[in-house]
Amino acid sequence: MPRERTVGAPLAVVLSLLTVFGPISMDLYLPVLPALTADLGSATSTAQLTVTACLFGLALGQLIAGPLSDRFGRRHPLLIGVVAYVGTSVLCAASPTVEALVAARFVQGLAGGVGVVIAQAAGRDLYSGSRLLRYYGRLTVLAGLAAIVGPVLGGQLASVTDWRGIFLCLAAIGVLILAACLLVFRETLPAELRSTGGLAQTGRDMRRLLSDRVFLGAVLVTGFVSAALFAYLSGATFLLQEVYGLSPQGYSYAFGLNSLGFMIFGFAAGRASERWSEKGTLIAGLVMCASGAGGLLTTATLHLPLIAVVLSLFTMVSGVAVTTPPTTSMALAGYPDVAGTASSFLGVARFAFGGLAAPLVGLGGSSAVPLGLVTVGGAVLAAVAYALSIRTGLTRAGTAPTARVAVEQPVH
Repeated sequence: MPRERTVGAPLAVVLSLLTVFGPISMDLYLPVLPALTADLGSATSTAQLTVTACLFGLALGQLIAGPLSDRFGRRHPLLIGVVAYVGTSVLCAASPTVEALVAARFVQGLAGGVGVVIAQAAGRDLYSGSRLLRYYGRLTVLAGLAAIVGPVLGGQLASVTDWRGIFLCLAAIGVLILAACLLVFRETLPAELRSTGGLAQTGRDMRRLLSDRVFLGAVLVTGFVSAALFAYLSGATFLLQEVYGLSPQGYSYAFGLNSLGFMIFGFAAGRASERWSEKGTLIAGLVMCASGAGGLLTTATLHLPLIAVVLSLFTMVSGVAVTTPPTTSMALAGYPDVAGTASSFLGVARFAFGGLAAPLVGLGGSSAVPLGLVTVGGAVLAAVAYALSIRTGLTRAGTAPTARVAVEQPVH
């Protein structure tokens, strides 16, 4: 069984910084997307592919980096990924056409996915039991914070530079994280605990994970609630500004409120999972997500006032945050030997499901109903995945989620 090690403040900060790769890569340049579209003479739909390409890159990057980190350790794949992130950010800034930018964004996502998956896997190397739940709660808070800071910082940078300068800023952020990793990050996966056997062993590890109903359910729940979240990120601008007439400043307030809810409820979910019940916390999150999505669909159908939209979005986004710590813990707690591979499945579910759902909200033209339908669909499918996989798997195993964590408690 893994021995929990002391984690100093510098390493904790670096692990936290690694979680911002995904959100900051997505959010920082969104304020300059219209200017980018005009500058490159691109259609809006083509320019939107730069967002989709990054999402799929983040998903695939985690799927590749997770198993590699189980085999070769966390540090070397992480350093390679951060160096590649810096280089591809510069390529994004130098892209002469939108097609070249889409390709560069995909590779940037691949490199950024390395940091995201290793932050989760290294946490599993270092923590267990209640401290593991607390750690994943903090990661959820940081993801929400990055979602708030990213667009705001991007908007401020847009006043002093163009879209190419934004990507150079991403490269500079990558350089700072690289320096922090070189100075602070030491290997968290000892050589004797690493996976051996090459691709054949990786395939066996993946089959072992996917044959676990609880693990598979946690991945599916993560994917479906992420689909609802990314639908919100894609469609909320249109809904709040064009349908309800909010100014960009008013939209930023609404966005900030939802991100604040994500942070607060994500933190609370980590503590609730630790002190109360992982299963109960997950159910509460699913109920919140479904209630908010249902309220959003009702609001869009009946053209209810703005306050109904804001409350519905806040409830749904906060519900997604509540599901994050328990599903992450359920997926990783039982697999310290392949934490990287297990983390990669979670990352693929988050970004691939989100990337598939985001374009669907635009199919209704001027109607906000598709956004309601997509979010309701994600919430309902997440509940079905819980009922058929997690709940059934735990019942058949005759154990509670907290018990799966308890057997991993360190030996002192």
